[in-house]
Amino acid sequence: MSDNAVKRRGRPRAYDPEVALAKATDIFWAQGFAGASLDDLSAATGMNRPSLYGAFGDKQALFKSALDHYMDSSRAAMTQAFRGGGSLREVLTRIYHTALGFYLSDDAGGRGCFLASAGLGQALIDEEVRQIVADGMHELDRGIEGLMTRRQARGELPPTVDPVALGRVASMLMNALSVRARAGETREQLEATIPVMVDLVCGPAGTADG
Repeated sequence: MSDNAVKRRGRPRAYDPEVALAKATDIFWAQGFAGASLDDLSAATGMNRPSLYGAFGDKQALFKSALDHYMDSSRAAMTQAFRGGGSLREVLTRIYHTALGFYLSDDAGGRGCFLASAGLGQALIDEEVRQIVADGMHELDRGIEGLMTRRQARGELPPTVDPVALGRVASMLMNALSVRARAGETREQLEATIPVMVDLVCGPAGTADG
């Protein structure tokens, strides 16, 4: 076997799978599953169609990989937000600002939550995607419900409050941020609503932090 043949066989791939997947995610995020053409995905990733299929499978499989990619990224960011310490008011404020970091992009503008913006449209016709989207939303619900339960035990919420129901409300407010971001509201407008959202959950400042 010639040295040239060895070099060709051992030559690394001309793309970075993680970078390519992130680029594909951006296309799906902006255009949805139906609107994202294979030409768009190929151009964004720098991969021709055979390479794209070889790396990720068909368009549907690529979309599901993009959902997983988003979930991994958002889960890591939210984990940091939950674990950052501080009062319930401070933690919720940090969670909502972390969410806005995903919902607003300096390059793409307001794009909302990937699960809601791109996932829900495909969920209408794809049971597996519907389950992925539901699991992602319920995972966030459980995280905030657990936060409320722990903070109620510390006296930061009245004992008469249902922490599970309140956690779902707090999670739903994040969905509202996502929709408003997708609809084109500015960062300034959305950030201005966060203290009010936190007051709705915790009570006015000075009354719920005990």
